[in-house]
This record gives sequence, C-alpha cells and structure tokens, in this order.
Amino acid sequence: MEWQDDGVVLSVRHHGESARIVALLTEHHGRHAGLLRGSGAARGGSIQVGQIVRADWRARLSEQLGYFTLESLGHPAALILDDPARLAALSSVCALVDAALPEREPHPALFNATHSLFTLLSEMPEPGDWGALYVRWEIGLLAEMGYGIDLESCAATGSTGNLTHVSPRTGRAVSAEAAAPYAERLLGLPAFLVPGRSGVAAPNHPLVEVENGLALTGHFLENRLFAQLHKAVPQARYRLLEVIHRALHP
Repeated sequence: MEWQDDGVVLSVRHHGESARIVALLTEHHGRHAGLLRGSGAARGGSIQVGQIVRADWRARLSEQLGYFTLESLGHPAALILDDPARLAALSSVCALVDAALPEREPHPALFNATHSLFTLLSEMPEPGDWGALYVRWEIGLLAEMGYGIDLESCAATGSTGNLTHVSPRTGRAVSAEAAAPYAERLLGLPAFLVPGRSGVAAPNHPLVEVENGLALTGHFLENRLFAQLHKAVPQARYRLLEVIHRALHP
C-alpha cells in the first residue's frame, strides 16, 4: 500500500531512539499517523507541529501504521516565532484537529481551511484580524464534525436582523428582542459572526469580540464535540485563551 498527499503536521511523538510517530492532517486521507525513521532531510529532518509537508506513506497492509517520508513545503511557525499569540493559535488548531478527527476519515474542506488559516496567520499581525478568522475556523471544525452553529436567523422569530445571542442548547442565533428576557442564559454573538458582516473583528474593541467568539465556540467544543468523544478540550486551546485574555487585560 502506498499514497502521496499534502499534509499539516499535527503532532510528533518520539518512538525509540531515533524514530517518531507523526500525525498529519492530509488533504485526501484525513488524520493519518505514520512512523518516521531517522532524522535526515528525506525523513522529515527537524519536523515540527504546524509544518506543511508532502507525505509519502507506505505499508504492507492498509490497516498497519506504516512509514512516512516527508518533504517540507513550508513552516508557518517559523514566520511568527516572535508572536506568542499567533503561535498559540497555530498550536491550538493542531491540537484540536489531532484530538477531534477520527483516524483516516477524509476532510478536504477542513484541510484547506487549516492551510489557509496558517497562511493568514503569517500575514496578519493584529489579533483582532486573525483572531476573528480563527473563531470562524473553529465554527468550521464544529460543522465538519456534525455540530454546526446556525447563525442565519433568529431561532424564536425567524428574523435575520439584530442578531445578538446564541442559544447554548440549540446552537441557533437569537435576536436582541427575543433574547431580552433570557439574555443571562445565552451566549453572546460577536458582530463579526453575524451573516453579512466582515470576517474581521470591529476595530474599536477587536479583542473583546475575539474573546466573545472564543467563549461561544468553546462552549460547543466542550459540551458537544469533546463531550461526545469523552475527551477534555486540549490544553493548547486553553493556552490560547490565556494569551488573548492577557492581551485584553494587561
């Protein structure tokens, strides 16, 4: 058995003295692990989480772990080494995908969204910009896993205007009027997630919007996706929350 595919490195674990078990998010083969032997350039060299690679996987039988040969195509983390917030976002993405996706189930849309987000992380220094896109990526992850959030219209009235909250139970948007009697029980809906708005946060309080967005997606990650998987949300995501919170409340 053999295939070639592009992938994002999700995790690297040492195996014995010189081998490593590498998990990738590949474009056509989903989350796929393989054994990487040695440390030469053709065997991945100093392979790191978040790296974009071209993978060659081989095994005698399809159900075996198999062996990787990896060629580096890019290293987004190397472009943001001086920015702890963006590094935390990259690490959170990799940890969430590694923990949430079933093995060897193709998710090409998620691969493309992840690849695009990593490119934008290297180009956008302002957390209000890339943070809003990161929140949208988490919404995409939830949808890909079958836990989509419906922000198109109010769950109570059907209206598409003045959407300000989300029901933590149904994952549907709620207008300000319908939310008024129950606002304390609902999740806030950041303006940048309202249909028709820009993908970047408002420039007046960008980190407040991003933090609210992370609280919204965090509720569904914890209480839907990872609750069904009987797993805890990865610590890497909590580290991202801490970084954003410290930036907002220095």
